[in-house]
Amino acid sequence: MLRALLLTLSVVAIAHAELCKPDAQNAFKVRISIKTALGDNAYAWDASEEYLFKAMVAFAMRRYSSKSTTQISNVLLCNVTDRVSFWFVVTDSSKNVTTVPGSEVEAAIRMNRNRINSAFLLSDKTLQFLKITSTLSPPVEPSTPVWLIVFGVVLCLIVAGIVFLVVSGIQKHKKKNKDSTERENLEEKVEVTVTLENGIPCEVLDLKAGRINGVFAADDERFTSL
Repeated sequence: MLRALLLTLSVVAIAHAELCKPDAQNAFKVRISIKTALGDNAYAWDASEEYLFKAMVAFAMRRYSSKSTTQISNVLLCNVTDRVSFWFVVTDSSKNVTTVPGSEVEAAIRMNRNRINSAFLLSDKTLQFLKITSTLSPPVEPSTPVWLIVFGVVLCLIVAGIVFLVVSGIQKHKKKNKDSTERENLEEKVEVTVTLENGIPCEVLDLKAGRINGVFAADDERFTSL
């Protein structure tokens, strides 16, 4: 009985070794830079951290498919290095001798990437799944809706345009009134300009039209024959 149990365990171990190895089918390589991310607060990568990683991958697989029965034991790690890097696969819980398709594992990791990063206090740059593209963080939505910002800008431009037209119209009107008043004053000065001679105000003589002296006009009428 014991011999059979040991034989079974050895067969499973050999099968697991065949499933989890570099560049194996459905296997993924992970590279972790704890020192780069946390500096002096960096923690050591040990068996407990490996257990947490397996648990997070199992959690991701379960969350990806509500019917999934993935257990921590279904997540296999191999070729762990001190730097830290390793490979992992997820075995099929029903058979335990075949691996879950890589596309499903990738989709599960991508969907739960933020949760996995948070568990290890890392980011996409310091916790790298080399065959799985990094997920983009959701775009930051401004507190004020974009349409309201655009409406405010357009409204400000319209108000500024109206104010400019009103002010320029008032200035043009004032300038027009001022020019008209100056012209009228100039014409009045030309029409009623008088000069003083010997202290007596006299009208300016129109040199072109001339003036007729009444005394000489009478003499002309008397002596001029018709």
